[in-house]
Amino acid sequence: MTMTQWLIFFIVIQIVHFLGTWKLYVKAGRKAWEAIVPIYNAIVLMQIINRPKWWVILLFIPIINLIMFPVIWVETIRSFGRNSRNDTILVILTLGFYIFYVNYALDVNYIEDRSLKPRTNTGEWVSSILFAIVAATMVHTYFMQPYVIPTSSLEKTLLVGDFLFVSKFHYGARTPMTTVAAPMVHDTIPVAKIKSYTNKPQLPYFRLPGFQNIKRNEIVVFSWPTDTVRFFRDRSNIHIQKPIDKKSNYVKRCVGIAGDSLELRDGYVYINGKRSDLPDRAKLQFSYSATTNGQTNYSSQYLYDRYDVNPGEGGMVSNNQLEFISLSEAAADRLQNNPSIIDVQRNISPKGSYDPRIFPHSNNFNWNQDNFGPIYIPQAGKSVALDLEVLPLYSRIIEEYEGNTLRVEGNQIFINDQLADSYTFKQDYYWMMGDNRHNSEDSRYWGYVPYDHVVGKPVFIWMSWDSNANGIMNKIRWERLFTTVGGEGKPVSYFKYFVILLGGWFLFSYIRKKRKKA
Repeated sequence: MTMTQWLIFFIVIQIVHFLGTWKLYVKAGRKAWEAIVPIYNAIVLMQIINRPKWWVILLFIPIINLIMFPVIWVETIRSFGRNSRNDTILVILTLGFYIFYVNYALDVNYIEDRSLKPRTNTGEWVSSILFAIVAATMVHTYFMQPYVIPTSSLEKTLLVGDFLFVSKFHYGARTPMTTVAAPMVHDTIPVAKIKSYTNKPQLPYFRLPGFQNIKRNEIVVFSWPTDTVRFFRDRSNIHIQKPIDKKSNYVKRCVGIAGDSLELRDGYVYINGKRSDLPDRAKLQFSYSATTNGQTNYSSQYLYDRYDVNPGEGGMVSNNQLEFISLSEAAADRLQNNPSIIDVQRNISPKGSYDPRIFPHSNNFNWNQDNFGPIYIPQAGKSVALDLEVLPLYSRIIEEYEGNTLRVEGNQIFINDQLADSYTFKQDYYWMMGDNRHNSEDSRYWGYVPYDHVVGKPVFIWMSWDSNANGIMNKIRWERLFTTVGGEGKPVSYFKYFVILLGGWFLFSYIRKKRKKA
């Protein structure tokens, strides 16, 4: 929806509210006109229903307001003596329009000092659950979001089974664009496996101020730009165009920021002509082939113990040949020093060989996963010259990410029906890649990540679960509990300090309780 459409919608809501409540305002000792003044009418309503004024803020927060509106409807009719279960059910099922019936058809009296305590245990339970959901949704949307690492694209830095807290406030929280959705879930309702949201109406993109910009080589969580995968039940074969905030979340390393010139040479990233230096916790990995003399049994356990190879990522193939999907350079050097290894080779696609899977999926660019670019990463306010040769690099940005119409007639390019030989970008873009170079679906395959797709910054690992280990105690990676994602040197677990503080709190609470009883 456009801003004009939202303004019209907002005015209509105010009129509906006025028509349905003005007599109730009068019965509560207020003026009729107070029911139609935007925002002020909500503040007055909070006073009428004897609820705090800050509840008004919750009415304007997407998703949370879906929970709050039914609460306000119920509280309104209860302030005028309509306390029965049937009244509650009717006002919710009619989406609040039952208040019109109360307003015009019933002779009700305002109860100024009504009790706010739920009358039944069920009511108290429902009230507690609702406000727990509101609080959790606030934290989840604007402060911290839990996330689990599903793939090995950042293996060694982040492991499959790491449970993270992702900060929304570092780069600024992105406010929800999807206005009607189930709280605390992403694109799918668990168990039911059905779509958790409606595509319309949509709010315009808006991001709260953050306190830092995305830095080169930081790990970032973002919405997968080209996500059209069906994660819920759908019998059609048509891909689903998801809203930005309902696209699948990916986590990668931001190897290039807006304004950079990026190039891949034999799998290494070069920024503005200089090889990029990764943080010391990052471990680059490639696929390798090794030739053996056949004198050693290369079991999965042997490879894991000696070369830190995950199960399924390395093993004997045939003719004394070992193939590794992911192997760090340090592990490859150790493998080369093994007396039973004749030769170790990193598998690199040669420069100039064309891979159709690689962005921009045009044979004008003979690029592959290891040798790619140079490519310019667009920056807001900067312009690039356009012709048919470079257009594949920017066509998705022009049409999909920045909402223009684009067509080509002969050798001419038209943007919004205007002949164009250049384009000025409206937002910043980033280049996201995995450290596991040959086992990562990243920007090499689908291109730039727009700033409006950025979700947040992983800051903390609170749990880590190794599904391949035997025994529950062995499945927990104890050394990774309560470790930071960023920083230098080997990660340090703060789990024992957390346990000590938790124990101290319980002891303090126990002593205080005993003293109160005494």
